[in-house]
Amino acid sequence: MNVDVLAIAAHPDDVEMTCAGTLARLRNAGRSFGILDLSQGEMGTRGSAQRRAQEAARAAEILGASFRETLDMGDGGLRTGRAEEDLVIDAIRRTRPRLVLTSMPDDRHPDHARAGKFVFDAAFYAGIRKRETAHAAHRPQQVLFFSTMFFHTPSFVVDVSSTHATKMEAVRAFTSQFHDPDSSEPATMLTANFFLDQIEARARHYGQLIGVEFGEGFVSRRPPRVDDLLSAFDGFEPGF
Repeated sequence: MNVDVLAIAAHPDDVEMTCAGTLARLRNAGRSFGILDLSQGEMGTRGSAQRRAQEAARAAEILGASFRETLDMGDGGLRTGRAEEDLVIDAIRRTRPRLVLTSMPDDRHPDHARAGKFVFDAAFYAGIRKRETAHAAHRPQQVLFFSTMFFHTPSFVVDVSSTHATKMEAVRAFTSQFHDPDSSEPATMLTANFFLDQIEARARHYGQLIGVEFGEGFVSRRPPRVDDLLSAFDGFEPGF
């Protein structure tokens, strides 16, 4: 199935916490997107690969994804060899996205950092015709990066005020990963009762940068084209 955007991340729930508002907004505008998880999240402190798969399916349904696929590249030591690269190259060729979204190559979690560099490279190699896989060559127009833990100054910010609630519903679909006072599993950074508030705080910060309630920031190695300079700054408070 061809899609306009393919979001690729190391673990189930990475996409939800970072760019789900943007994906939901695209869907509301009649665009299509898919999600590719590079691992099953099997090394997570809480839950299991089977439960994460159920949660991921529910989150994809909430967001309106055209599909969600999960590879087995190894959680807690993401494998980035030739065989894994061919899998991602072929996924890009098979779905032919115009844009690929993935994690920053210098993010806190080593799996996120590996995924960012790996996906950027795979997106380029996907356009090389003599790099043979099961599908014809296709190179996305751009790879855009999102942050999970570290803050990166965004190249641009998407207004997700209308879809932030949908994003948070998709995040909460991963019930095994977040605060549950009745759980007997070990506590993690994600299970702190304020962690979801921090996701919202980041969205509010990005939103403040562009004069809206909620935003999601992205880093692009090439700047986006702005066709209408005036409308690009609609809603901004006058002044610096």
